[in-house]
Amino acid sequence: MKTREQLLEFIEKQKAAFVASVDEDGFPNMKAMFVPRKIEGNCFYFTTNTSSLRAQQYRNNPKASIYFYNKGRFRYEGLMLTGTMEVLQDAASRREIWRTGDTMYYRQGVDDPDYCVLKFTATGGRHYCDLKSESFVWEELK
Repeated sequence: MKTREQLLEFIEKQKAAFVASVDEDGFPNMKAMFVPRKIEGNCFYFTTNTSSLRAQQYRNNPKASIYFYNKGRFRYEGLMLTGTMEVLQDAASRREIWRTGDTMYYRQGVDDPDYCVLKFTATGGRHYCDLKSESFVWEELK
């Protein structure tokens, strides 16, 4: 099994993240998003619209997963993390994750009411590489 540091290095090299929520009928909903803006311990921070379907689904059911992958010429590697997602709208969280170019999506700037932060807290996951898969508990990774 890879170490926590190796998994985080893998995540930081990716160009996209796939984020899953659970809808009102209990079905998983998947969406491609930009990679996390910040990673701190087992917490991964994304941005989205407060009015988005995904934000609404996380408020109703915080169960979530995120997935990263790299498809090379001869090698495929994938990492799924499971945990919970919180929708953060406090000023401190919004300012910490904000980037100058975000005004393209949130015209009113960092205080735009349609701008929020998604905080994913990983509890476990599954890693696939070189034709083998391994499940893990985040806190047990070295």
